Amino acid sequence: MARRRCLALASAALVLTACSTEPVDGPASGSPQQSAEPEQTASPSSEPTAEPSTPAEPEPEPEPVSSDDLDTGTAVAAVQHLAGRIGPREATSRAFHRAADWVAAGFERAGYDVERQGVRAPAGVSWDGVPVPAGRSENVVATPPGFDPTEPHLVVGAHLDTVPQAPGAEDNASGVGVMLAVADAAAGRRTRLPVVFVAFGAEEPRGAPEDHHYGSRRYVELMSARERSAVRGMVSMDRVGVGVAVPIGSAGDGDPLQRALLAAARRLGVPAVPDPGQRSSDHWSFVRAGMPGARLGSTPYAAYHDASDVPAVVSPAQLRRVGRIVLAWLAPAPR
Repeated sequence: MARRRCLALASAALVLTACSTEPVDGPASGSPQQSAEPEQTASPSSEPTAEPSTPAEPEPEPEPVSSDDLDTGTAVAAVQHLAGRIGPREATSRAFHRAADWVAAGFERAGYDVERQGVRAPAGVSWDGVPVPAGRSENVVATPPGFDPTEPHLVVGAHLDTVPQAPGAEDNASGVGVMLAVADAAAGRRTRLPVVFVAFGAEEPRGAPEDHHYGSRRYVELMSARERSAVRGMVSMDRVGVGVAVPIGSAGDGDPLQRALLAAARRLGVPAVPDPGQRSSDHWSFVRAGMPGARLGSTPYAAYHDASDVPAVVSPAQLRRVGRIVLAWLAPAPR
């Protein structure tokens, strides 16, 4: 019987041991069956209640970029550093690569991912017969985090190099300075499409008419067919700190990108003039590869390609005009 077996085990072990009151062979006839202590069950009121799930708060959408976001001081400081401290930046020189390091650091501080593209520049003859050696130049390319080059995007560029004899305040620290100011303003803001910023190397001439634009030609050469078709517009800022009206150039007259930039200037009340047949800047590398491109800048000035092209030549007011046009072009359409 179960009761006898349990008592025997308890006596032998000299301890009180819980055991089953169920008989091994079944209960004795006429003996009441002893049941084990009832299993504790939670009452309905004590059951854990699942907290209702609260949907995660959506990330707030970034504010749209505005032409009023431009900090002209960023552009002015770049002109002073590149032309006033570093000075002439021939495309293969140490000075050029110091300038490229400085620009890359500025992009990184603003939160962009930075890539350096090597560019081969041939030996030749620069402006006024000054010889230039063969060597390595580079493009500094800044993209927003998570950028996909096969998706629709815009490109804003400016060449970083100079002819050997000029510190290049207007040509083209002015363009690089405005590009950096625009990149700072656009960082973390909503633009109508993602924007790539490029400081091009080896734009200045190295001989015959086609011996220039090596940096932008290299950039285009490295693009796949899908990447080229994703570019919705490329703007080159080249000599943008002189004058009171902003030249807006295109390879042809009245192309859609030129019209869009002129319209942006009109909305802002910024004086601008069309400059048709314009092929003498890095936008031309994009246009001849089938992409829309335009140039801002090109007002004539006395210090062009000269040692007198120093920061005092550049007008902060003109830098601001150009930067505001670019930001207005980048801004999303009002909702």
